[in-house]
Amino acid sequence: MKPTRKAAITRRRKRFIKERELWILFAIMLVWVGVICYYPMYGLIIAFKQYVPGRSIQSAAWVGFKYFKQFFSSPDFPYVIRNTLVISGLNLLFGFPAPIILAVMLNEMRMRRTKRIIQTISYLPHFISWVVTASLLFTLLNSEGLINKFLLDIGLIDTRINWLNDGQYFWGILVTANIWKNVGFSSIIFLSAMSGIDQELYQAGAVDGLGRAGQIWHITLPGIRVTVILLGILQLGSILNAGFEQQLLLGNDLTRRYYEVIDTYAYKYGVQLGNYSYGTAVGLMKGLISVSLVFLANALSRKTMDIAVI
Repeated sequence: MKPTRKAAITRRRKRFIKERELWILFAIMLVWVGVICYYPMYGLIIAFKQYVPGRSIQSAAWVGFKYFKQFFSSPDFPYVIRNTLVISGLNLLFGFPAPIILAVMLNEMRMRRTKRIIQTISYLPHFISWVVTASLLFTLLNSEGLINKFLLDIGLIDTRINWLNDGQYFWGILVTANIWKNVGFSSIIFLSAMSGIDQELYQAGAVDGLGRAGQIWHITLPGIRVTVILLGILQLGSILNAGFEQQLLLGNDLTRRYYEVIDTYAYKYGVQLGNYSYGTAVGLMKGLISVSLVFLANALSRKTMDIAVI
């Protein structure tokens, strides 16, 4: 063994002894992640087997891609994929820039007391459960609700509308509710990124004649570009996560063709109807597509802007 290699091993041993508390904590967390997150993934094998609840997974007959083909050939497949992509796309189109806009507005506010009040009000919906949110929406949007009363009073509608029973309104209601719940809490990340921008840049911009709008466009937004891109990559990877609780709570038989997404479909057929292999196959397909999209978006970002998550 070469002396240089012996010296490297000695240095590593000394460093390990010096940092042993950190390594012990790391080992505990590694075991936790392995047991909680990775060990249950063994059950994904039932997507390729004709699993019968109550029997062991090993004894189940191997059926290959049967359940994947069954999902792709199902009459429900077109509208389930459509709803998933449309709802996710609307959440990405309107929900992703909303916290950025709110963060910029809060960052530009000079009245600290008013700023804190607005921040608190915008954060609160995040901590309200979807059960409570659904109850509020039912109260507001039913045929006898406040929305109908208000629209009738100002003459925008002639007859009462039961908004949650009409599929053409469901996507808009759902996306609006998602934005209302998440915009304030999501803005925290962008506010944190803005706090790291050098204040001398704003002073230099003011000297060069930049107004408030110019400072936002040329200093604030470029200053949080990395954060926006990284979160955008992760958001693109979750494009198939169109929601779950909100669809189950707000949806009904009249709006099923508008609210049914991959998650609710897998839950219905996999858990409620007891077809665990079929539900697992649908969920596994969604997971593989999501991971592929993350790697694709990450590669494009690295190639075009030299910014990447991994």
